[in-house]
Amino acid sequence: MEPNSTDPMSIAQRRIDAVVLDLDGVIRHFDPAHLASVEHRHDIAFGSLEAAAFDPPLLIAAITGAMTRAAWVSQVGEAVGNPAAASEWLADRGTIDSDMMHLVDALRTAGTHVSVLTNGTDTVDSELSDFGVLDRFDAVFSTWDIGWAKPDARAFQHVCQSIGVDPAHVFFTDDSASKLAGAIEIGMVAEQFTSCNRLRQRLVALGVAGASS
Repeated sequence: MEPNSTDPMSIAQRRIDAVVLDLDGVIRHFDPAHLASVEHRHDIAFGSLEAAAFDPPLLIAAITGAMTRAAWVSQVGEAVGNPAAASEWLADRGTIDSDMMHLVDALRTAGTHVSVLTNGTDTVDSELSDFGVLDRFDAVFSTWDIGWAKPDARAFQHVCQSIGVDPAHVFFTDDSASKLAGAIEIGMVAEQFTSCNRLRQRLVALGVAGASS
């Protein structure tokens, strides 16, 4: 994990009462081979679908409540001139990391609050429900509902206020280092995610209840 900008001594002395996790790249993973397969079968230039889907104005609209996921998928299809390819690619829901869910369960059993904060669309809850893991978190926050996307500090403020925990006692991790800034800004302990084992080790070092289970 990459260190944040908070003084290490103050971090070591803190009590962490809540852990907030990113979703994609932390709890859920996608096989890049699926995207490559879709583009190959539909004869679309490699990288075209991602470029269209993650075009900043379109993506921000999709993850801050300005449009539904269905509308986003439709516009991606229009951008690449192949609606079927966009629908097939974005129908993939990925896979849930069982090791991460074991850690989540252990933390919650020990009394540590565990939430998800994702730059997501209006279907995040239904997707996690389909996986059977929605109720295994204390709360799930999608920026589609919040109206601000990570790394905006307001997204993190919303989460801390909603769960009723001071930011100084909340640990946040995301696989993208660029998403940490807002959490650090409001005083959370924020570090980049690299693996479940490394996360567990870090939480153990911080004395987080349940991390060593």
